[in-house]
Amino acid sequence: MSGFAYVVHDGKVESPPLKQALDIRAGLTWVHLTTNDERAKAWLGSEAGLSPYILEALTAAETRPRCDAVGEGAVINLRGLSSEALAMSDPLASIRLYAHGGCVFSVTRKPLNALEDVRTQVQDGKILDPGDLIAALALAITEELDPQVAELGDSLDDCEEQIATHRAFELRRLVNRIRVQAIGYRRFLVPQRTALEKLAAFPGEWLRDDDRLHLNAAADRAARMAEELESIRERAALTHETLTDLRAEQIDQRSLVISVVAMVFLPLTFLTGLLGMNVAGIPYAHEPWAFWGVVAVCVVTAVAIAAYFIRRHWFER
Repeated sequence: MSGFAYVVHDGKVESPPLKQALDIRAGLTWVHLTTNDERAKAWLGSEAGLSPYILEALTAAETRPRCDAVGEGAVINLRGLSSEALAMSDPLASIRLYAHGGCVFSVTRKPLNALEDVRTQVQDGKILDPGDLIAALALAITEELDPQVAELGDSLDDCEEQIATHRAFELRRLVNRIRVQAIGYRRFLVPQRTALEKLAAFPGEWLRDDDRLHLNAAADRAARMAEELESIRERAALTHETLTDLRAEQIDQRSLVISVVAMVFLPLTFLTGLLGMNVAGIPYAHEPWAFWGVVAVCVVTAVAIAAYFIRRHWFER
């Protein structure tokens, strides 16, 4: 188990050991644990004295963004980008928080990129209370996600422009990856918007008016990203269908060419097979001009069949 703690009092920022942080009276006490084992749960239960419900919310293996009132405090789960490679179906790392009075406990199981930015703000004295901390974390997460969502849209724009190049196979894989990633992001951004809106309306005294404004701004940004991701998902589905139709059309065209070529050579094969039988009585078998006569008949037959298909516009279908 690893972690850190910050204590902010009268504009001064200290970083005491975890065991001492809870003994210091301050405007903000932030204790963060990074773990995926039982030691964090034991420490939060014994040293911090948190209830079993809060312990389960902070250390659960699977979480979705939410905000639940617990007495005068609140349990908040948020999702953001991670420096660690995650599954396409679960592309965002979670951070679980419990805020009560002047204390905030947070737990992560995977590295969260936005955490370092918030730590820097705390060290610079820009965060003075729990409301500032949670609002800063929500804004940092949404600000980092915003360009990622925009990049997905730009990638899809490039795919739509390249459809005319007929690189259907490569584009289908790229569009499918964009679609899966958009679904993974949207899966958590929609409930995260709801959680932020619910937290902004929370009646706790540790949330000031400016904190609520920042939380509402983060919720609006999450809502906009969720709408953009829904649009990307629908566009990706349409683009995938277009590429599938294009590939089917290419296969049909190639099959048509193969069929026409086969039909041109079918009578020629019959003619040469008939004259190639090893039996007596084949006409003109001993004439010196017979071979070139058969070749001429084959050429005329092939030209006639090809001309027929050209007149019927088969090659244009």
